[in-house]
Amino acid sequence: MPKFKYRAVSPDGSLVEAEGEYPNQEALIADLQTRGYSVVRFTEVEAEKKKGIEIRLPFGGISDRDISIFCRQLGTMQRTGVDIITALNILLEQFPNKSMKNALREVIRMINEGMDLSSALRKFPNVFPEFVVNLVRVGEESGNLDVALLRAADYYEKIAMIKGKIKSASFYPVFVVVVATLIVTGILYFLVPTFAQIYESLGGELPLPTQMLIAASNLIRQSILKVFLILVVITFGFRYLYANVYQFKRSVHGLLLRLPKMGDLFLKSAMARFARTLATLYTSGVSIDKALEIAGKVTGNVLIEEALDSAKVAVTEGKSLYKALEQTKFFPPMVVAMVRIGEETGALDQMLDTIANFYEDEFDRAVEGMIKLIEPMLMVFIGGVVGLILIALYLPIFKLGELIKG
Repeated sequence: MPKFKYRAVSPDGSLVEAEGEYPNQEALIADLQTRGYSVVRFTEVEAEKKKGIEIRLPFGGISDRDISIFCRQLGTMQRTGVDIITALNILLEQFPNKSMKNALREVIRMINEGMDLSSALRKFPNVFPEFVVNLVRVGEESGNLDVALLRAADYYEKIAMIKGKIKSASFYPVFVVVVATLIVTGILYFLVPTFAQIYESLGGELPLPTQMLIAASNLIRQSILKVFLILVVITFGFRYLYANVYQFKRSVHGLLLRLPKMGDLFLKSAMARFARTLATLYTSGVSIDKALEIAGKVTGNVLIEEALDSAKVAVTEGKSLYKALEQTKFFPPMVVAMVRIGEETGALDQMLDTIANFYEDEFDRAVEGMIKLIEPMLMVFIGGVVGLILIALYLPIFKLGELIKG
């Protein structure tokens, strides 16, 4: 009997994640509804296992820019009247990404066998995101596939821009910290022992800062392999827990939102993604409950995803969107107010687009401000550490007369 992993809202309003065996999807939904649960989403565990172990490499994957280029070119060719098979064959020839080429080759085969484009794309979730599949499906149903694809292209260009700014903002401090760590380690491993031998030959008692520096140097020289192994174990342990233990991932995301300054940056990034995703899907004709589900997945934070899952359930039960967002206590009053105005005036798509533009601009300003703040702080911190090491290293020289034994 198939095993399903599901997420549902219990009768008391709490979010529940569990697994269970059911004959089919309909039996799962019926059982949960009978017990008073509202189903948020579910996946078949056995189907996931059949795929085998998936190894994700830091290269060769499908980027947001790849998806944007695919949607832009396919949408443009559809607008000019090129049939779908010819257009996909053109993309197959020019796309350098092997994963994309392999997927396109299979998509072309499936369409030739009678399958529609959205159903074929859905067979490759690691290449074509659910966002694209839903837009393509709506485009096919409405006869505006070119419009849907071009909207998806615009969306992924904006998302790629947001992610690029996050990477550029984090690259500089990470690079500086890594280089500074290597320099300090090199000083402690190679330079300090030389001075320690000189001071030992002179005799006498060394100043406390110098003793502490030499002790740190000895510790690194004796245990550098152990320290390296510990760091590797911690890194891989963190990655494993983050990928496989939901509560651990949830705690990490909660901590990120509470960090001074950085928490505000993460929140604005999540709000920008949420609003842009919801605006694009809603404008394209995707149902609001499905749009909320997809928007939750792209925010990059499981706490906000849970909040949107609760909002989705509230909307399906008949509540207005602004009330559903307000009751989560996660969305800023401005977002709730603008969604309310959009619903009341019948211009929700325009209001969502305005919210997206606002938070993208706010995110840009926050990133620029963060970079301006981090740069001098890093310089002061690194300069202070190196300065303290040098002072501790040369302090005995100023007391050379006291160290030399007569």
